[in-house]
Amino acid sequence: MPRIIDNIESHLLPILRESLLASQRADFCVGYFNLRGWQSIDTYIDHFLGGDLSCCRLLIGMQ
Repeated sequence: MPRIIDNIESHLLPILRESLLASQRADFCVGYFNLRGWQSIDTYIDHFLGGDLSCCRLLIGMQ
């Protein structure tokens, strides 16, 4: 289910980690991406097996 997190009332990292623990795959769409931030969630994505049904997809861009 899509969620919008504003980092004011709800903070992204704890919600993202909780969601990834209960997920079999993840799809992200972001305007900007900093690789240092990936370290905060990489262990939560390691359990994905790969393939179409158990993967992490990342779409980056503002257009």
